[in-house]
Formats: sequence, C-alpha cells, structure tokens
Amino acid sequence: MNFGFSEEQRDVQNLARQIFTDLVSPETLKASDDYAAERFDEALWGKLAEAGLLGVAIDEAYGGMGFGFMELGLLVEEVGRSIAPAPVIPALVSGALPIQKFGSDEQKQRLLPGVVAGKTLLTAALMEKFNENPASPQLTSAVATNGGYSVSGIKLCVPFAHRAERMIVSAKTEDGVVVLLVDPKAQGVTLNEMKVTTFEPQYEVVLEDVAVAADDVLAQADQGASVMQWLAECTTAALCTHQVGVTDCAMRMTASYTAERKQFGVPIATFQAVGHRAANCFIDVECLRLNAYQAVSRLANGLSATNEVQIAKIWAGDVGHRVSYASQHLHGGMGIDRDYPLWRYCTWMRHNEMMLGSSAKNLAALGKRVAAGEAYCQ
Repeated sequence: MNFGFSEEQRDVQNLARQIFTDLVSPETLKASDDYAAERFDEALWGKLAEAGLLGVAIDEAYGGMGFGFMELGLLVEEVGRSIAPAPVIPALVSGALPIQKFGSDEQKQRLLPGVVAGKTLLTAALMEKFNENPASPQLTSAVATNGGYSVSGIKLCVPFAHRAERMIVSAKTEDGVVVLLVDPKAQGVTLNEMKVTTFEPQYEVVLEDVAVAADDVLAQADQGASVMQWLAECTTAALCTHQVGVTDCAMRMTASYTAERKQFGVPIATFQAVGHRAANCFIDVECLRLNAYQAVSRLANGLSATNEVQIAKIWAGDVGHRVSYASQHLHGGMGIDRDYPLWRYCTWMRHNEMMLGSSAKNLAALGKRVAAGEAYCQ
C-alpha cells in the first residue's frame, strides 16, 4: 500500500510552491507590514486563479479541478511556507468547501464559478465573544421570516468580510442551529475593523435584524449544527497544515543560517547543542505534518475526524511554540531583526497557536473524550 501522495497531488503542491516562490518575497510582504497596505495580493490571487488552484477542491461542473480536501490542504501548506497574502483558508476552506458539500445547486452555480475565477471571495464567521464553537452559537440568533430568516448578533475575527460576496454565519433558533449565507453589504450589517498581529484584515461583524432570503439558507435547523461542526473541523485542520508550512520554513531557514554563521572559526551548526536543538525542530515538524495530514485525510474521505483534529491542534500549538523559540534562539539577535524575514514566521506561528487554543485546553478536551470512550481508533 502506498501511503505517499499521488502524482496529481504532488503536481498541485509543486505548482503552488512555484507560484508562491515567484511572486512572494520579503519585499512584497513588507508592503503590508503594520497595515501600511491591505494584506491581499490581487496579482497573486489572479495567478492562483489562472493556474486553476482556487478551484482545486471544486467540482469540474463549476470550473474547478475536481480534487478534494487533501489537495486543498497541500495548497494551504504552501501558503504557510511562504506566508503569502492570500486568503486561501477563509475563502476556499471555510467559505467554498461547505457550499460545495452542502449547498443547493442554485447556490453552487451562483457562487462557485466566481470563486474559481478569483472574482468572488467567500468567508465564514466562526467566533463569538467567549465562544469559539460555531456549531453552538450563543450570541447570534435568527427568526424565520417568509422562507428566510432575520438574524441578529455579533461575530468576531471574520477575515476579509469587507471583500466577501457572502459570509457563512451560524445562528440559534427555537428549533436548532441554522447556517446562513449573509451578504456583508446588506442593510443591518456593520463591519468594525480589528487589528491583529499578522496584519490580516479581520472584522467584528454586527448584525441587526439582517434579512436573509430563502435561497441564502445553507442549512436548516435539523442539519445546521452538524454542518458547522464539519466546517469548524475542516478549518482547524487547514490551520494545522498552514502551521506545517510555517514551521517547516522557519526550521529550514534556521538550519541554513546556522550552517553559514561562524563562531570560533567554524559554523555553529557543528556545535552539538545547536545540532540537537535543530534536530528536535525537525522531529517536531515531521510529527506535526503526520498528525495534520491524518486529520485532513479522514475529513477528505468522509470519516469521523474529531479525535484526529484535536490531536493535530495540540501538535500545531506546541510545535509552533517550540520551533519559534528555537529558531529565534539559534539566530541570536538576527531572529528579531525586522529586516530579516524570520520575525514574520514567528508571528504567524504564534498567531496560529492562539487561534487553535491552548494545548492545556485541547488536551483536557481530548482527555474527556478518552474517558468517555470516544477517542479510540476506528
């Protein structure tokens, strides 16, 4: 049995890597530092569309490549490796993937071709104050009206809401959780800009009696919670693969630096303590890679992945933390010099760690599943 990636999957990854290598550099990234400009490279996004990569997980009927979540995960890893200013996770994983899987024919035909062409941007509102579980919204509610809904509430940290054609929003009703495709430009929607350490555009979205038509209902109350659980797990797994790319690049950048930096007339990489710490980073990154792609693989094949996603979250947080510290330490003062590219990777490692939650919290959640007999191999 072949446990490696297929030739088509490697082609997708290599194509993405080539595009990001050609179009993303410390100089291009510097343009959006400290919010000097919006962290969105339209030329890069257009190139990804031209190469067909924005449709890698979208059916051929809507202009896509017809692959799945595994191939999309490989694209996300390359975004992390280059920390490219491209909203692949919010637009393709959190936005397009649920419409591809759960949307009506009309919704797919209306939205997905534009996503593939790079003309339509989608996003998802997954967080509320003190609540990071979109399958159980607490501060957002909806009332049925004429086949659609009127929705009110507040969502936090919604990426690229200002550019999105639709954002996926979950809301509680008397009968359960509904999933809606909300127009950010609709009456009653207020977007308040938030500042984040990665300079990515994110918004607090305030909804006040926003009318959502029947054709923008993605899931009714009998299915909404399960749809949002799946969406949240896919988004989390994608963040873990993004962390694979970020940590892998930081680790290799550190290895190159220590092989060139000399002390006492020899490269510091020859020092045993330096070699051991760099080797530990390599082991960490490979363990994260295996756990992240175990979660992605199960989701891609329609299998239960709650345990695997939880395990990947723990690894992604811990590995990001350890690799960030080790790479900064082994670089010495260069690691914090903003004229040197490592600091951006350390910022993203920390950002991903915080987005995925503390390891203590994730370990406690996994422990509860183990105690309940819900975390055994299937």
